[in-house]
Amino acid sequence: MKILLGSSEIHPYSKTGGLADMVGALVKTLDRAGHQVGVVTPLYWGIRERFPQMKKLDWQMDLPLGPNYVSADVWVLDLSKKSKVYFIDHPGFYQRAGLYQKNSIDFPDNAERFIFFSKAIVHLARYLPWQPEIVHVHDWQAALVPILIQHQALREGWETQPRTCLTIHNLAYQGVFPPAQFALTNLPLDYFNLHGLEFHAKLNCLKAGIAYADTVTTVSPRYAREITTPEYGCGLDALLRKRQSSLFGILNGVDYEEWNTTKNSYLPHPFSVRNPAGKQKDKLALQAELGLPVDSNIPLFGSITRLADQKGVDIQLGALEEMLSSQIQFTLLGSGSPEYEKAYRELAKRHPTKVRVRIGFDQGLSHRIEAGSDFYLMPSRFEPCGLNQMYSLRYGTIPIVRVTGGLDDTVVDISEDTEKANGIKFTEYTARALAKGMRKALVLYKEPKLLQHYRKNAMSADFSWERVVEQYVKVYGVALKH
Repeated sequence: MKILLGSSEIHPYSKTGGLADMVGALVKTLDRAGHQVGVVTPLYWGIRERFPQMKKLDWQMDLPLGPNYVSADVWVLDLSKKSKVYFIDHPGFYQRAGLYQKNSIDFPDNAERFIFFSKAIVHLARYLPWQPEIVHVHDWQAALVPILIQHQALREGWETQPRTCLTIHNLAYQGVFPPAQFALTNLPLDYFNLHGLEFHAKLNCLKAGIAYADTVTTVSPRYAREITTPEYGCGLDALLRKRQSSLFGILNGVDYEEWNTTKNSYLPHPFSVRNPAGKQKDKLALQAELGLPVDSNIPLFGSITRLADQKGVDIQLGALEEMLSSQIQFTLLGSGSPEYEKAYRELAKRHPTKVRVRIGFDQGLSHRIEAGSDFYLMPSRFEPCGLNQMYSLRYGTIPIVRVTGGLDDTVVDISEDTEKANGIKFTEYTARALAKGMRKALVLYKEPKLLQHYRKNAMSADFSWERVVEQYVKVYGVALKH
């Protein structure tokens, strides 16, 4: 199959979160499965310097963006004999320190930046010599692609247009802009209506993708069900119910080449299900690195997260206030809301022998926290898929999660299955419920044989991308029949 993907970020070139990891792994695994794959992404600041082997194509785009025409170059990087990354080079749009924001505030021209990006994807889909059969786009930044392809097929005689698939990674981010920005699409006003791109008198990019893509996927089966309800539908639940026959929930996979415990340059001590001793050594090394008391008897709780309401960091703060009177340690790596950054820093100041907080992101430290922690806190308000709970499982770190989205699909509580238990779940979105889950963890920690049973189950869980790709190929097949 010939597949072109469009994503505003892709690991290892650009990343703000799980979207980049997912697309990077999907591309790699599709290629390995024998498909011809291209992926289109912006050429952000610093990429060309880090990947000097990329080459500039003899291809300049000159695309309409409202009343103006905007030019961009295309750079290409070979991933394999058949697969490539196409970078859209427009310095005015993409050569910035951040991908979407500066100082936690969206760039004011994000509509221009990503409507143009969507048009660039469509342009490549139409004119690449290898003619993709499927265009698979991700999130609001590329969600206008399906309607742009349909419009060109209807009005411009594009007879061999590809079919489209949209993946929603987080329905809360929809790309909503003032109605005047609709002019940037250069589409007829006919499309700006209740059934199309209009949403409460504004332009909604993600809604356009949901309405016009041949197939729509989300990143876990439970989230696919949740988003058709008013509670989780973010105002689009009625449209998603309408598209339910074309809506599929596919759980993200884990790139086990990167997230492994035996050949990992970030970890001082390798370990595995068969040879688990290295995990305890990694814990002691992490305690020393963080400046915490080095003591194998103290349970260590870890968290790597965006400091945002979605991630449950408010109830996590509340639970920690209650639980830090116990003999525990806690470490957090993350950034986000200045209010939450300040609150976690203050927590660390008040508990200097128990809490360590690192604001920012550090890839190596994220691996060491996953490996060295005994328990991983992930109390999300909602979680389309979540990857860190799956990383934790592979690293033998027991996840404590709220029952929502992909967290429910991946973690098994002892109340659900005694034999397969690998984590701790709670349901209520309250600090008290999370604290109760943490107390269960302390009881578990005092039962070495039971803890070993949990860790063995956790490390044996298989979320490999090969299984995921099989499901995406089936969805592509459904799209091709449209």
